[in-house]
Amino acid sequence: MCGIAGWYDKSLNMRETEDILCEMSVSMKRRGPDDSGIFIENPVSLIHRRLAVIDVENGKQPMTKDIGEDSYTIVYNGELYNTSELREELKDKGYNFKTSSDTEVVLTSYIHWGKDCVYKLNGIFAFAVWDRKNNCLFLARDRIGVKPLFFYKYNTGLIFASEVKTLLKNPLVSPHINEQGLCELFLIGPGRTLGQGIYKGVGELLPGEYAIYDGKSMMRERYFTLKAHEHESDTLTSIKEVRELLIDSIERQLVSDVPLCCFLSGGLDSSIISYVAAEHNRRNGLDPVDTYSVDYTDNNKYFQKSLFQPTPDSEFIGTMVDYIGSKHHSVTINNYDLFKALTDAVDARDFPGMVDVDSSLLLFCGKMKEDFTVGLSGECADELFGGYPWYHNKEILFDDNFPWARSLDIRRSILRKDFLPRGDEYVRQRYLDTCNNTEKLKSDSRLEARMREMFSLNFHWFMQTLLDRKDRMSMYNGFEVRVPFCDYRVVDYAFNLPWSMKALNGREKGIVRAAFRGLLPDSIIDRKKSPYPKTHNPLYFELCANKVREILTDSTSPIRDILDPAGVESIIQNPEQISSPWYGQLMRAPQILAYIIQLDYWFRKNAVSIV
Repeated sequence: MCGIAGWYDKSLNMRETEDILCEMSVSMKRRGPDDSGIFIENPVSLIHRRLAVIDVENGKQPMTKDIGEDSYTIVYNGELYNTSELREELKDKGYNFKTSSDTEVVLTSYIHWGKDCVYKLNGIFAFAVWDRKNNCLFLARDRIGVKPLFFYKYNTGLIFASEVKTLLKNPLVSPHINEQGLCELFLIGPGRTLGQGIYKGVGELLPGEYAIYDGKSMMRERYFTLKAHEHESDTLTSIKEVRELLIDSIERQLVSDVPLCCFLSGGLDSSIISYVAAEHNRRNGLDPVDTYSVDYTDNNKYFQKSLFQPTPDSEFIGTMVDYIGSKHHSVTINNYDLFKALTDAVDARDFPGMVDVDSSLLLFCGKMKEDFTVGLSGECADELFGGYPWYHNKEILFDDNFPWARSLDIRRSILRKDFLPRGDEYVRQRYLDTCNNTEKLKSDSRLEARMREMFSLNFHWFMQTLLDRKDRMSMYNGFEVRVPFCDYRVVDYAFNLPWSMKALNGREKGIVRAAFRGLLPDSIIDRKKSPYPKTHNPLYFELCANKVREILTDSTSPIRDILDPAGVESIIQNPEQISSPWYGQLMRAPQILAYIIQLDYWFRKNAVSIV
């Protein structure tokens, strides 16, 4: 895993921009602490920061490969999970390899198949190839959007990078935000419309998209979208297929030349991954798998049962640790540290995010990085297999809104009354666009059609927010996290799985439970879905409330005039009035205050101006 960036401009001598290129490189040092490299060949420059995982000795980048008189150079961020198969296929076609790295396999795939190489790749990635033969830059992002790739296109050139902070190190990119960006931050955030880079002129390559830039125009093409087709397998066969798909995906992602561990919450998804990893290690004579869980100081004292969080994780983690024989590590986060890390989380994500849900993951990954470089996590099973309550509550299911943010009332209550008058319309249109672009079958019932829309909404919005969080908080620590449920084969299969099978036996993720019954303890299989743990300690709320009150009385605050002080104070005084989350399952009163803190910090830190 790495950080990549680059610049293409025929009007410049790239040799004269080395100071800028070095600053761009340094901005990604936390993503790639092990090595760095810069390639310059007018009119292009390519930058790489490396976190060494596969072929540590020989995988240096930028990597150049010559075929006859033609030359190709790549910068690549990601992991390829079908490396060995592709390497053998390319060897059969006459290509030779100097390394065992997946980088060379990706580059050779582009050399042989050109833009169609993306159809051959199974992995998480963002990469750029300078194609000297065709005098063009090829950019691509993985099908699911696990790895980021932002860009800024201007009259004579294109700048791209893994992170927005890197783009901002180039003087051509300014920290300006317009009405659209404000709507994203205040009315959609911490979610973000696909392709939006918040700052004016900054975009992001879409999941499953590639682009070709020739110095004048940028051609963009989606090579993966959710496609509807009939599911032909019966229930028993489908259970078997789900089990085989998930096990294959997990086992492919266990390949690493550096130490690897697993997240373990005691929930279904992380337990499946940890079980498969433990069995893999046992069969191959390897040491027991290391597992990690996270909690907060005094959380057992203050835990509050809710629809979204019915049980604490601690009751189930021990069951799985004993069952698979893992070497377990429990990380407890102090609430002061959690609060202080809110600003680090903004630095990591480049934007305000899921507040303490982000900052806790950032601290958690930092602890894992002390002994490991790679971890496997259970993200995205809930989006794909109907794990969230909004899939099962028909009132929410058929409500014509984003299910994780059904109303803008709580957001409007803290904002100045005349702020973003067209904002509600903006949010509404984003929702409608997603539903209207969801592919359905004529044979779909009303329920099946809505379930496809819900899948699409979760895939393109909620899931992307979580993937963004996972990438930024982990890579800020130079720690790579893999997400086996995001294998595109699993995504395609789940999109077309009938709801009666997906919710088998009337349970969330029912078919996944059935697929692993007998392999995992029944208490794990039958456990009700519980989200990533958050703090319940009132100390955290107090810290956030005090800081927000400082912001409201600070004349230098860049967001003070945007906020409605009475509305914010009402949340501080009556935190229980929040009847529905700001975003998703976890963002209630303390998190709304924390989001205000992150907004204030983001505007200050980046000297953001509204245009």
